[in-house]
Amino acid sequence: MKVPVIKGVIDRRILVNFTVAPGAIQNILPAPFRPKLYKGHAIAGICLIRLKHIRPKGLPGFVGISSENGAHRIAVTWEEQGITREGVYIPRRDTNSRFNAFAGGRFFPGKHYHARFDVRESGVDYHVAFNSEDETFISMDGSLADQLNEDSVFENLAAASDFFEAGSAGFSPGGGGLDGLQLQVKEWKVEPLAVTAVRSSFFENREIFPEGSVRFDNALLMREIAHEWRSMRAPC
Repeated sequence: MKVPVIKGVIDRRILVNFTVAPGAIQNILPAPFRPKLYKGHAIAGICLIRLKHIRPKGLPGFVGISSENGAHRIAVTWEEQGITREGVYIPRRDTNSRFNAFAGGRFFPGKHYHARFDVRESGVDYHVAFNSEDETFISMDGSLADQLNEDSVFENLAAASDFFEAGSAGFSPGGGGLDGLQLQVKEWKVEPLAVTAVRSSFFENREIFPEGSVRFDNALLMREIAHEWRSMRAPC
């Protein structure tokens, strides 16, 4: 799906990340994707993102729209013309915007499900949750921290930041296959969150993830990031 360049601001973006057994993830990936591994683990998670001033590039900010959104993400690699590429496969997108839910997969890449969001944040403490119309849910509570949690598979914040920055190409189910979007940010900067509670209907589904195959790993925060989205061709 070809769309104009979309411009806006990432007001708040939380990446809630899990380590997963590679075999469990491979079962839900379409060809040609395979899980991108870090220290033998597949990495998946949920992006909880509030967008502001979203509009086609060239239009003034005041005409843009804002929304709360959630995206389930899986870090992937694939081969293309003999080169190993990397990005994320996004099996599901949720939004509080009726417009996004209607337009997603029709006029904008990726099918979107409508959901009710519950957001409470102080700039230090964050609670973000949503419940969709088909009972998919996520709930996360956390606070800003000085460093990445010690039990993370990533040795430090810089390693985690580099891993997720490389996943700027995202592909999700659309109206006729996979829709692709390339995220471009003016400045990539993440902060660690210390998570006190997290629930996810997706990662708690034992039909997809057998007992012991998935574990919460870390959470990262991004704030006030100017960005653009550009449509891109999905791999064959």
